[in-house]
Amino acid sequence: MEKWSLMTITVLLALTVRWAVSLGSYSGAGKPPLYGDYEAQRHWQEVTYNLPIRQWYFNTSDNNLLYWGLDYPPLTAYHSFLCAYIAKLINPDWIALHTSRGYESQPHKLFMRTTAAVILYCFSLKETSTKKKASIWGVALCILLYPGLILIDHGHFQYPLSLGFALWGVLCLSYDWDLLGSVAFCLALNYKQMELYHSLPFFCYLLGKCFKKGLKGKGLVLLTKIAGTVVVSFAVCWLPFCTDMEQIMQVLRRLFPIDRGLFEACMFSSPPPHLANIWCSLSVLVKIKNIIAPQTQLKLSFAVTFLSLLPTCIKLTVQPSLRGFKFALVSCALSFFLFSFQVHEKSILLVSVPVCLIINEIPFMATWFLLVSTFSMLPLLLKDGLLLAYAVTTLAFLSACVASFSIFEKTSAEDLQLKPFSLSLKGYVSWFKSFPKIVRSLFLLSVTLMGVLSLMSAAVHPPQRLPDLFPVSVSVISCLHFLLFLVYFNVVILWDSKNSRSQKKIS
Repeated sequence: MEKWSLMTITVLLALTVRWAVSLGSYSGAGKPPLYGDYEAQRHWQEVTYNLPIRQWYFNTSDNNLLYWGLDYPPLTAYHSFLCAYIAKLINPDWIALHTSRGYESQPHKLFMRTTAAVILYCFSLKETSTKKKASIWGVALCILLYPGLILIDHGHFQYPLSLGFALWGVLCLSYDWDLLGSVAFCLALNYKQMELYHSLPFFCYLLGKCFKKGLKGKGLVLLTKIAGTVVVSFAVCWLPFCTDMEQIMQVLRRLFPIDRGLFEACMFSSPPPHLANIWCSLSVLVKIKNIIAPQTQLKLSFAVTFLSLLPTCIKLTVQPSLRGFKFALVSCALSFFLFSFQVHEKSILLVSVPVCLIINEIPFMATWFLLVSTFSMLPLLLKDGLLLAYAVTTLAFLSACVASFSIFEKTSAEDLQLKPFSLSLKGYVSWFKSFPKIVRSLFLLSVTLMGVLSLMSAAVHPPQRLPDLFPVSVSVISCLHFLLFLVYFNVVILWDSKNSRSQKKIS
């Protein structure tokens, strides 16, 4: 009974905050000619309902690809068609071909969310002590109150269904439902191609599990089943587009528009000066676009991304464990965000959601990362008029983490999962004894810097000579944080001795 009471309070509190944010403005509201992300979602419903499938991804007189053309995989299109079918029953004007452009309505915000997946994940945390069980709902509250998801999901108007499917995939793998987990992740990947950020940990974990079971016995059977499941899942999603090769190639061109260049995540915007990845940060000093050819940019981006995630992938394949899998989701997604091709500000959510899944294991560092991830989207949030929502949700999230986890008391090397690493440096690094104090001081310095920059970005006019001073400062400072976090997560993964013990359970 007590368990259900805690669940009810947790969900109601989180939903109240999300509902309050959703009452405010969303991206591009009332701003022609493109209006914003709300219009993009509505327009996809218009296109998928009124046009035959073969025209969904092609530029025609009825489907101008320069006006929010579909650029996500087939499952997004099917979801838009389903929403359009329901919308047609309620109000046909919402999706009328051509005449519905710019139509804005509050009821259009009421769609599926991923709350259920989060709650079920928290149920799956296998804790035995009363104290640990009580903290599970603190985990759920912190995840549901994470400002990044709230502001992008409701304020910026996005459907994070791909993240929901990915959560289901993690949940299924935690119960050894490998085939269901594979289906769930295939659905995530076929909803948004950005789920490639999480693809290698899924692949390496399942492959490593097959290796441990033996490729001449049970491992080969499992590998065959997983491969068949993936092929069938993709075939079902892509079947309507397999009528001819040109259809498939056009969809792929829409999903991966590499001709736009290294920086252009969106065809409607100039290269973003305030994206917290390595390429945009370096471009403050070195104009990469002007000195490196587009094809060379692509190759460089691929090489750096691949090298940065290689150690984690090797470790996960050789020593597969659920713990290593969850940390690898964070590390690999962060590598993609920092180094890959055509990254968007919102892509940091693909790193943040896996961090939410390990917040009960490293509450201090997870809280710190999630605060930085929200801060990194500040220019985007200010552009959309979400300053108040950003401030309130950030303070609510930080308060929930402090109350649930007592994060300032969990800064020792052991609490931060750095004990194996610290032991390997014993005798070389004398300051490890004062490590907790140093970490707390860095955290407070970081939070203070983010707070000051947030206030200045909102209230102070930049110098005329440097109009992008504040957004660029936000992006560079966030990027430096992310680089340090990438090093931290890789150290935790590579020096983790628990992986070698837990892998015995798999075999």
